Amino acid sequence: MSRSATENRFQFVTDYWQASEFAACTDEVAQLIYRSNLLGRDQRITNTGGGNTSAKLLQNDPLGGQGVHVMWVKGSGGDLRTSTRENFSSLYMDRLNDLQTVYASYNVRGVKTEAEDAMVAYYPHCTFNLNARAASIDTPLHAFVPFQHVDHTHPNAVIAVAAAARSRELTQEIYGDDIIWTPWMRPGFELGLTLKQVWKDHPNARGVVLGQHGLLNGDDDPHKCYELSLDLIERAAQFISARDKGDMTFGGQRYLSFDPGQRDDLLNDLLPWLRGKMSGSERMIGTLQTDETTLEFVNSHDAPRLAALGTSCPDHFLRTKIRPLFVDWNPANEDLEALKHKTAAAIDTYRVDYAAYYQRCRHDNSPAMRDSAPTVVLIPGIGMIAWGKNKSESRVTAEFYNCAIQVMRGAEAIDEYIALPEQEAFDIEYWLLEEAKLRRMPPEKALARRIILVVGAGNGIGKATALRMACEGAHIVCADIDLKAAQQTADELARIYGQGIGVAGSGISGCGPAIALAINITNRESIRSVLRETLFAFGGLDHVIVTAGVYIAPKPGCNADDDWRKTFDVNVFGQHLIADETKRIWQEQGLNGSLVLTTSVNGVVPKAGSLAYDTSKAAANHLVRELAITLAPLVRVNAVAPATVVAGSTMFPRDRVIDSLRKYQIEFSESEVTEALRDKLADFYARRTLTRSPITPEDQAEAIAFLVGEKSSKTTGQIISVDGGLHEAFLR
Repeated sequence: MSRSATENRFQFVTDYWQASEFAACTDEVAQLIYRSNLLGRDQRITNTGGGNTSAKLLQNDPLGGQGVHVMWVKGSGGDLRTSTRENFSSLYMDRLNDLQTVYASYNVRGVKTEAEDAMVAYYPHCTFNLNARAASIDTPLHAFVPFQHVDHTHPNAVIAVAAAARSRELTQEIYGDDIIWTPWMRPGFELGLTLKQVWKDHPNARGVVLGQHGLLNGDDDPHKCYELSLDLIERAAQFISARDKGDMTFGGQRYLSFDPGQRDDLLNDLLPWLRGKMSGSERMIGTLQTDETTLEFVNSHDAPRLAALGTSCPDHFLRTKIRPLFVDWNPANEDLEALKHKTAAAIDTYRVDYAAYYQRCRHDNSPAMRDSAPTVVLIPGIGMIAWGKNKSESRVTAEFYNCAIQVMRGAEAIDEYIALPEQEAFDIEYWLLEEAKLRRMPPEKALARRIILVVGAGNGIGKATALRMACEGAHIVCADIDLKAAQQTADELARIYGQGIGVAGSGISGCGPAIALAINITNRESIRSVLRETLFAFGGLDHVIVTAGVYIAPKPGCNADDDWRKTFDVNVFGQHLIADETKRIWQEQGLNGSLVLTTSVNGVVPKAGSLAYDTSKAAANHLVRELAITLAPLVRVNAVAPATVVAGSTMFPRDRVIDSLRKYQIEFSESEVTEALRDKLADFYARRTLTRSPITPEDQAEAIAFLVGEKSSKTTGQIISVDGGLHEAFLR
């Protein structure tokens, strides 16, 4: 719980500290985590994954029991806002200090030398109590400064000062002798030694502005350290605010934005095409940013100039690349086709320029060039579209460019914004230590980078399928006529896989890897709405799985006309509508996709009692074959044909189960719960199959996973029976 507005003496940061919460911390490490989480909670203080905090503590050695000085510091890959104890590395201070002697033994030392990089391999030898968390490259920045508690943050306001042409003079003007300015230096051992020298030369200094990077400050009291961080950021923000250019920010507005309806219509047409262009060697997931702050930048006179300069903070351009792609399109008098034409040309130019940048800056031992496509696309009148390998990464990319916009705004208000020199940016982007970190990451799962719409995801086969696709790394749109049920499935996926990191995205685009939407597959407008929201959430669509269906128990004699109509509307016409509406997206993307429908073995087994249902499924079987021809070669179309999947199925409500139990003369009691009755019916059905096994939703999901995945890439127009072995349904 935060302080009230009247208690908060800050205007540009929020003081979340609560004495009672701090007192409830169980030990000094918990106090460090508390401080870290508070700093990370305010995006104006540090970006997702950026910055780190530390505490030098006296702890008992696990072997001898004697007191030893240990530094706990946020480790590699952690995030201040969400960090727990597991995200912090712990290192003996005496061993860290001994590394200075080791470093001095190298004949060639300095920034970006092999000696500096070699020091990282020594950090595990300093580990206290077998802590498995890898130490950050920023560890020396904390170890060699004379404070018990240290905060290193990436505040937009301070980076604006650090990225200004007159950064040194502005630091002195804002902070006086409290804060010392240092020029840009790549994070590492040499920067740690530089900071040690800063405090030797300026023993009363309270912190350092790291040129084109961020802020580092400390204190021997954790609360005072936290307050100092807030105070230093506030002072920079106030200085910038007093000089804000108002309507003339970024040179003033050159273009007007569309109204939201016009913008969304344009994005609906643009996004699948753009995703296809962005997905070169690998598919990408998108995040939209259409807020007023972003639009103020992309619509401005100075946006092309500033975008071309690139970002400053190293955390930013690791995600955003050296610079974004700005599309020089006039929303006032140019149409969608002109936008596509200009964007395509700009992407081609960007790829050529990026390859040239790589060749200019590469070293003999540089890693191979990565994908040359931009990760941030800026479009006047529309906003920003950020891209990444998954939703979390694209949200972080959007967040980081949001930060870059604020940095440029501040720097241009007080001076002139400058970016890192090209070679320095390259040496961060292609740093061998960063490459090693990328290589240590686990391989991507089979359906990573894929966006899958599961229709009928609220229950039964659809829910099992959503869970099965997600475990392979897919992004899931849980659609169902019952929105509450769809939301429960999406929430379950969020509990299992988390929402990821990154705080960005406008509207539904701020989502995690799963969303829930209501759909009526017999209504074309409802389908269009779901597809539109899918595009806004993730930027595109790869696979569609339809498990929705309806079985209306026939009344004595025959189904009524309305029941026939509804049965065919849902089981046949609805599946056609989904395919027909999604076709545009597949064609615009130009990426291979798949459509998996759900039919039934009833479609090939004639019997009395379910005429409308059985004939609808026979029609659906042929629909699969027709769609396979219609959508080829880009999209494969297949189906699963289940039989008597009772568990979790909305087509087996209690009344139908009881009717079936009576029909087959299976003993039961009206007092039994529905699931127990379903189990009896499922067991009866199982005994009719060759495998003598109940058919579950998970069985269908496994078959669907095969049909969606690459292992079936040469299969289309096929219906796979998942029925336990009903010889009546064998292919003829």
